[in-house]
Amino acid sequence: MQGNFSYQNPTKLYFGENALKFLSDELQQYGPTVQLCYGGGSIKKNGIYDAVVAALKEAGKTIIEDAGVMPNPTVEKLYEGAKIARENNVDLILAVGGGSTIDYAKGVSCSAWCDEDPWQKYYMEQQEATCRVIPVGSVLTMVGTGSEMNGGSVITNRSIGMKIGKVFGSYAYPKFTVLNPTFTFTVPQYQMVAGFFDIMSHIMEQYFSGTDDNTSDYLAEGLMRSLIHSSRIAVKNPKDYEARSNIMWTATWALNTLIGQGKTQDWMVHMIGQAIGAHTDATHGMTLAAVSIPYYRFVSQFGVKKFARFAQNVWGIAADGKTDEQLAAEGIAALEAWMKEIGVVMHTAELGVTSENIEAIADSTIIFDAGYHKLTRDEVIQILTESM
Repeated sequence: MQGNFSYQNPTKLYFGENALKFLSDELQQYGPTVQLCYGGGSIKKNGIYDAVVAALKEAGKTIIEDAGVMPNPTVEKLYEGAKIARENNVDLILAVGGGSTIDYAKGVSCSAWCDEDPWQKYYMEQQEATCRVIPVGSVLTMVGTGSEMNGGSVITNRSIGMKIGKVFGSYAYPKFTVLNPTFTFTVPQYQMVAGFFDIMSHIMEQYFSGTDDNTSDYLAEGLMRSLIHSSRIAVKNPKDYEARSNIMWTATWALNTLIGQGKTQDWMVHMIGQAIGAHTDATHGMTLAAVSIPYYRFVSQFGVKKFARFAQNVWGIAADGKTDEQLAAEGIAALEAWMKEIGVVMHTAELGVTSENIEAIADSTIIFDAGYHKLTRDEVIQILTESM
């Protein structure tokens, strides 16, 4: 492994079918007022809301409701949540839901007592929080983002067509997360498989970078193999506990910063996907799926040896005298076949991308210089065009 790094992850995890029973005890560590964040109300239909509220009441907490967190949380919702937290002087923000809800909660935690515009400070300027930060806890109901064990917070500003992620320091990580795989059983199939690909994309964004012999890459390969295996089972039987529990655990470790240590990282699939999301409000995992194959076919020429390794170590493709270029192409083809098998969106046109808005999406795409090749604007347009 090359480079120097420090690693810390302060999030405490409670995993398993009985994980929620630890919530009441965990809540004792925080003050009396809890801001309860959740989305459109599905947790009220499946009973999770009642169970969480019961735990909050058992712990003697005053509950401040903050409902209606949308799949791509907006800056307006961020301002609203920050106002709720500040006016009620909340002691803990408890996010119950998927990655969007937890992302939002972290944004609110750093924005409530911020004297500056949080959108400008955190998302546009990528500054760190210098104000009081409210602790966050989470109860995960949909896997994919890994937000339950990292500092990431993605917010959308539709007025300017931007969807930007801010990775806050460990001060903003959830203090604890409840991971009960059965809570994911009622997620609709479309959202479930979108989450599966989001996990895969997180791993690939970190894997497809660097040329050194890096332990993190071996970990990434194992996570990808586990995800591929379990996803095939879960698509056929969404209530297979073993498969869903393995996927939940893989999602957490895919993006809690562990497998990115000692590496450069790419993240251009996410940058393009987030730009699509800002313009279409499409499901995040599906935006990533729709651009991944054209992106990786293009960029593989600049990192062919890693793509050849991907074919062999993740997909089990035998070398058999093949060139690295041939192996790389077969690995990407195997990825594409798996994506079609689990049922993710393969074309951006299905998400609302048109030839008329491709240039605007390209202009909203933040371009990094950390993977095997730094894209130009024209190359972003080319990838978007091929993705349709």
